[in-house]
Amino acid sequence: MKVISSIRTVQNILISLRNKRKTIGLVPTMGAFHEGHLALMRTAKQECDFVVVSLFVNPLQFGPSEDFNRYPRDLARDRTLAKSTGVDLLWTPDAHDIVPPDLATSVDVARVTDRWEGAVRPGHFRGVATIVAKLFQIIKPDIAYFGQKDYQQTVVIRQLIRDLHFDLKMRVMPTVRETDGLAMSSRNQFLSPEGRAAATVLYRALQHAQQLVKKGERHCHYLQKEVESLIKKEPVAKIDYVAFCHPETLEPVDQILGKTVLLMAVKIGSVRLIDNVIVGR
Repeated sequence: MKVISSIRTVQNILISLRNKRKTIGLVPTMGAFHEGHLALMRTAKQECDFVVVSLFVNPLQFGPSEDFNRYPRDLARDRTLAKSTGVDLLWTPDAHDIVPPDLATSVDVARVTDRWEGAVRPGHFRGVATIVAKLFQIIKPDIAYFGQKDYQQTVVIRQLIRDLHFDLKMRVMPTVRETDGLAMSSRNQFLSPEGRAAATVLYRALQHAQQLVKKGERHCHYLQKEVESLIKKEPVAKIDYVAFCHPETLEPVDQILGKTVLLMAVKIGSVRLIDNVIVGR
């Protein structure tokens, strides 16, 4: 596995591969790898001739009250983990190359960013879309891989691909979970022992909603109250939002009439966690 920072060097390698009609996969990351990232890498390696993993902690997606400097960074560990999956190139661009001081262009994706994470974290998705567009432009992958845990992000990026005519396929892989159901996330390491135990309430709440829908419940107001009631039983949990939404528009729905996504964001102490599940398939 090669580890390269230079944009031009990476582009030259990929031009040669494209000339040989090799399929290029991209796994965009911010590092702090866990099994969720590694699952994406392994899938990409199975499906593509050459896999690039980008590692860039994106300053544009952090709000003023979010600690960009606190985000976990351990390049040596990430390099070892990426190499273990068989990926071909770990791209670690310098911040000043991706976000120069005179950067004057940004990418806004409307409507699907208006609610939920977009409302709680103003500017977050502009930062995500701007950098993901840059990654797509630089790497020009055939397939890009993302995790379902960041469900709204996947909807935003799918819209970005359609609107800007990026010639690539997007693969969204299932959320990878700990044995007790907690969705794997780089944020989990900030949980206290008490918080780590309490954090399983997100998965239990998702499962509860799934069971109610399977038993025939279709009224989202009732389902939302049930989910919120379960979460509130954990003293350290504070709900940002619980929402039943159309899976493509992310608009709230009143009844489960087909495939619906349940989105939630919950603070466990000072650590903010998100999760989701598809119901009503």
